[in-house]
Amino acid sequence: MADSPLDLDKPQCNCGVVGVFNHPQAAVMTYYALHALQHRGQEASGIVASRYDTDKERHRFSMHKGPGLVLDVFADSGVLTDHLKGSAAIGHNRYSTTGGSARRNNIQPFSIRYREGNLALAHNGNLTNTRILRSKLQNDGAIFQTTTDTELFLHLIARSRQTSQIEQIREALRTTKGAYSLALLTDSMLVAARDPHGIRPLAIGRKKIGNSYAYFVASETCAFDIISAEYVRDVRHNEMVVIDQSTVETGQIASYPIADKTPTARHCIFEYIYFSRPDSKIFGHNVDKVRRKLGKSLAEEHPVKPDAPDEKVIAIGVPDGGNTAALGYAHRSQGMGIPSRYEIGLIRSHYVGRTFIAPGQDKREFKVKTKFNPVEGVLQGRKVVVVDDSIVRGTTSRLLVKLMRQTLPKELHLRISSPPVTHPCKYGMDFPSEEELIANHHNSEEDRISEAITADSVRYLSVEKLHESVPREEGISYCDACFTGNYPVQIDMSAVKSIAEDQVEVYADTTDSGM
Repeated sequence: MADSPLDLDKPQCNCGVVGVFNHPQAAVMTYYALHALQHRGQEASGIVASRYDTDKERHRFSMHKGPGLVLDVFADSGVLTDHLKGSAAIGHNRYSTTGGSARRNNIQPFSIRYREGNLALAHNGNLTNTRILRSKLQNDGAIFQTTTDTELFLHLIARSRQTSQIEQIREALRTTKGAYSLALLTDSMLVAARDPHGIRPLAIGRKKIGNSYAYFVASETCAFDIISAEYVRDVRHNEMVVIDQSTVETGQIASYPIADKTPTARHCIFEYIYFSRPDSKIFGHNVDKVRRKLGKSLAEEHPVKPDAPDEKVIAIGVPDGGNTAALGYAHRSQGMGIPSRYEIGLIRSHYVGRTFIAPGQDKREFKVKTKFNPVEGVLQGRKVVVVDDSIVRGTTSRLLVKLMRQTLPKELHLRISSPPVTHPCKYGMDFPSEEELIANHHNSEEDRISEAITADSVRYLSVEKLHESVPREEGISYCDACFTGNYPVQIDMSAVKSIAEDQVEVYADTTDSGM
């Protein structure tokens, strides 16, 4: 993969999943939905489509996937219109959190044919009992083709002795632990599921097609907007929904509980802070509104005041994650009687490809400069509040402050719309290790972090204020383990041999099953 300077020193997003049922151009709809979810994964992309072969009276699954962005993987439009035919499809954008990112056979969706017919799967999240399940299955004779936890679902479903396919899938979901949002495609149905805690998001949409509806599932609702579908609801935590021909005819979505007892939902709070697009609904709520609220809460906890009555504090966001919170910060500051104004003080380039660094140049500093450029007329001589969503290692923040200092601002104050990141995520997001996190280097002491970043001050939103700022509903809570270390689902640390890195790779860019 090429160097990726687009998200320097940030927790990397997990993956994006899409499912389509009862649309004559299901693969094309999946393609556009994956475009909207490109921010959730840029390493690889893939689509599996299902069509009924009238000559052989059976369903065929066609697949195309490869490394790179959606636009690159599906550069040949004929793949979508000629090869990936059918009225149902699933798609996946990959950012690897388990399994090597360079392994082509780890690219999803995965597709198999077993005794019940064809089955394809796209997964967002991380399982926490991967090692013990993999070891048990290998001891029972299973042969793994990938190094990712997603393949476990396929083995568990295929080996289930349940008599119906729905129960086979549900048994597999009950066996796995951790975080998962899934789109599964069979010969006759699209299945969507979220783990009992509902850590990762998944939504349901639909679109009128003739006299019936096409149905969709996606990690974020922005995927529905691009294909003009309406948001119906979220897949609930601990819920497996089935969309089939009965759904098309009646409009009723069948629902099955995964675990017998539904635990409290523990939605990933970082989805609101950074990962999701601001134009999406996540967990049933508008991301834009939540981020504005985070900015307002940040202003209440950590205001910056001017030195003179005729001076205004300038609030800017670090694009793109800090923009909406900066709007909320400036608005609340003004409401508190602090003369403030939101400005665009950093310009972000969205067209940065691979960077080639000349000898003697600082690679990371050069990447920051290719990504951001400060607006001198906004910053010069001003007291500036720079709002960002998070600080991870702190390296990029320090270089960004250095870059903005060149415009000669009066003061630079960093305000972070989340608490200090002190723990890695275990449920499908890629954080640095605890030793690499700047908050742990300085014991989460804000003045020490300010000194390290060379800002006039650095202040974080508190954990308490963060929870006050996100939507609250009965039976709904949040996973904040990256800030507190309170993990809702523990990792199984059984002493099981790690996955071998020299496994045989089995991969084809374009395949066709169901013959």
